[in-house]
Amino acid sequence: MLRISEVAMAGVVLAVLSAAAGAQDFPVKPIRLIIGFPPGGSNDIVARQLAPKLIETLGVQVVVENRPGANATIATEFVARSAPDGYTLTLASASPLAISPHTYSKIAYDTLKDFAGITTVAMTPELVAVHPTLPVRSLKELIALAKARPGKLNFASAGNGGLPHLAIELFKTLAKVNVQHVPYKGASPAAVDLVGGHIEGMIMDFPAIYTYVQQGKMRALAMAAEKRTPLMPEIPTAAEQGVPGLIAVNWFSVVAPAKTPRPVQDRLHAALVKAATAPDIKERFAAMGIESTTHSSPEAFMKFLQSELVRWGKVAKESGARAD
Repeated sequence: MLRISEVAMAGVVLAVLSAAAGAQDFPVKPIRLIIGFPPGGSNDIVARQLAPKLIETLGVQVVVENRPGANATIATEFVARSAPDGYTLTLASASPLAISPHTYSKIAYDTLKDFAGITTVAMTPELVAVHPTLPVRSLKELIALAKARPGKLNFASAGNGGLPHLAIELFKTLAKVNVQHVPYKGASPAAVDLVGGHIEGMIMDFPAIYTYVQQGKMRALAMAAEKRTPLMPEIPTAAEQGVPGLIAVNWFSVVAPAKTPRPVQDRLHAALVKAATAPDIKERFAAMGIESTTHSSPEAFMKFLQSELVRWGKVAKESGARAD
């Protein structure tokens, strides 16, 4: 007769073997890809481009689900608390993973402890844009106007404590200007208000406002990146206009709950890299000012994520930016 300890050990072994078998068969049912922002924003755009390609690669449905609120922290917490089986993921960006931990007084997840990072899939720069009626045509002219009208220019972001907010704070610090930050619940409503003339400018992910710039409803002044975008090469970088430190590049990554089995992580990593680097996806991304970007392994991505936490933590501390 088996002793109690032997029965318990047998149960543990069976559980481990069962989990391993499940991981090897992954996936066998639909995967939920949670987005923390409303439709129309950069995260949503990237997710909806990738999902069909992931369906081809994985052989199961990949359902994109928007759960906006609190700068994507609600959705991010939801995924952190989900079952670690690979069927509930989030396509998250710099805001909830690298910035919100520094801008919220309390946050219900730890970026490095509560997630199994898989890989980045894409990146895009922030764009400084203004309403066409504002009498400026360069970053230098914007800085001069802001200094002539301290506190009078309203600049929108997609929400308190996110990357666009921190980019505005970084601009204020580097250019020594005082513009008013106006947070919105996502990029789309902010863009609508700028087009309507209710605010003077914004710093936002390029894909979210590219069409408005193309249509002449916004005037682009500077790319907050190290290089110009091939999609609109006429837009100079901030560095080319005397503000070299204004670099704010958003990245998009897929993360799973911590303790997701390694075979599942590896399967997801292979599928995501294949999808993000597929020629047709790269072409579609490029047409929106997005660049396919992946990491060689989950470990490489987590190392990158740690460096981003340090970088944006410094900006948040120096600016005093808060989300609450």
